[in-house]
Amino acid sequence: MRTANLCWGQRYIWLRVHQLPPGHQHETHIVLTLDVPAGVTPGHCQAMLTHLVRRHETLRTTYHLDAGEPGTGPVQRIHPPGALKLREVTVERDGTPAPAEVVEELSTRPFDLAGEWPLRAAVITAGGVAKRVVLVLNHLAVDVWTLGELKRELRTQGAALAARRPATVMPVRHQPSDLARHETSADATVVAARSIAYWQEEVAALPADPYAARRRSVLTTDEPPARHASLTSPALLDATRRIAARHGVWPSLVHLAAHTALTAAYTGLASVSHLSFVSNRESHPYPDVLTCMFSPTLVRVDCSGDPAFGDLLGRVAAAFARAKEHSYLPYDEVVELVSREGSRRGREVRLGPEVNFIKQRSKDYGGRRTAFTWHPVPEAWAHAGSEAYLRVDEWRDAVAVSLQAASPVMDAAAVEAFLRGHEALILACDADPEGGPRLGDVARLAALPEPPPPSRPAPPDHTSTDHVSTGGPMIGEEAAHDLSAAVRVVNGLSRLDLSDSYTLAGGRALRIPRVLAELRERGWQGLTLRQLAGPVPLGVLADRLVPIRPLAERHRPSDLTRLGVKP
Repeated sequence: MRTANLCWGQRYIWLRVHQLPPGHQHETHIVLTLDVPAGVTPGHCQAMLTHLVRRHETLRTTYHLDAGEPGTGPVQRIHPPGALKLREVTVERDGTPAPAEVVEELSTRPFDLAGEWPLRAAVITAGGVAKRVVLVLNHLAVDVWTLGELKRELRTQGAALAARRPATVMPVRHQPSDLARHETSADATVVAARSIAYWQEEVAALPADPYAARRRSVLTTDEPPARHASLTSPALLDATRRIAARHGVWPSLVHLAAHTALTAAYTGLASVSHLSFVSNRESHPYPDVLTCMFSPTLVRVDCSGDPAFGDLLGRVAAAFARAKEHSYLPYDEVVELVSREGSRRGREVRLGPEVNFIKQRSKDYGGRRTAFTWHPVPEAWAHAGSEAYLRVDEWRDAVAVSLQAASPVMDAAAVEAFLRGHEALILACDADPEGGPRLGDVARLAALPEPPPPSRPAPPDHTSTDHVSTGGPMIGEEAAHDLSAAVRVVNGLSRLDLSDSYTLAGGRALRIPRVLAELRERGWQGLTLRQLAGPVPLGVLADRLVPIRPLAERHRPSDLTRLGVKP
């Protein structure tokens, strides 16, 4: 068994997963379903998957809160090759769980990061004949590019087994541990420092709250925490490609420009920022490593001067190119940078909506008309702290645009207007070779709802009173003592000041999951990763801690009297 640091591209997902309660972590899982060629048996499927795990270390890696010593960060441990457990399920009614039940269980159960390989598998049979293989993967181990390589390799092996001939697969040149080692080198350190300098400059120019003009402090009692809807449009596919060809940009940037225009019209800001996801594979010497490499990069676009859509698209392309040059860095350092900026301003700094563009070459829509669909409330996504997430999937015959939005910044009418306006704006630009609609026309074109009347700004986070008191003053002192001890032990600090935030005190973002685990061991709960990663002073956060067990079970009567609580 070998140990390595987390790769930079894994750190965003590491923080994201630990922000979610265990019951919601499954929404970060990835599920693949592959047809089994005729003549390939369940035994063959087992052999293929075992061979796959032998070749690729990422599929036999576990992830640990630390290396077993105070002050160390999370690590990945690569296990020796071994057989992957393959669960065989049949479509016959024989008293065993049905395939749908098995897949549901495999895909919704949280991964035990430290005790379980990041791959679960089942083969679905009919009459003993293998029909499909279902794989459930932990996102820490794979990204979109990795998934494509795994599918290609499995299909190659399956076709060879069906034809009873040897399979020819490319040799594995590099493993995630090679990339992790490179990211500790002097060359990688220089790249990261340049990228951090870019982020520091961009974050300093951001408004603290990009949705300030739209934010509602009070929601109705029946309102969900967030909403999720999608629009699938066959017309968008060719329209986007024509606009991209006309302006010499990628189709993904056309969608980013549309969302930029809508966000500018909705918020009233003259400068709009997004977190756009990029793969980072071309940023280092190991582009062929199978692991998770993507992370968000900050794209800030100047929207002043009422530009036409074509002009705005040029600004978006230039801003994205600059951002991409500085996207390869450890994302936990971005979290710490934003936390320090929030401490400087005395309030949390929000980075803006997330935007993701994914090509789905194997998917077909099959329809001719635009379809608008509401989806279940994105409970897990709402826990992660983002306020808007736009995902654009380019299928073979359509474009699917999906938007998740927190209710305080977008109600149902706004979500629908954003999606329908996205299509309307791109189609209007496609029809106008002179440049398309101007930014000042976007609100009308998209039928965006009117902004609410101005309200009193919310107080800074460090004066917020939405916490649960742990009891008398001595109980508060105990919580503060244990929080201080947990932060010091996990981060290897000799001392800290509770008037500092976690980051200013010297705490590292990647170690926050271990801090929370240490607090649970000491009998406390009530804090989240996002709260510790923010600018709120530790002394205030300590007052939000809640005992896991009743105080009477944690202390003797004499202790309770000392703590100022009646036994």
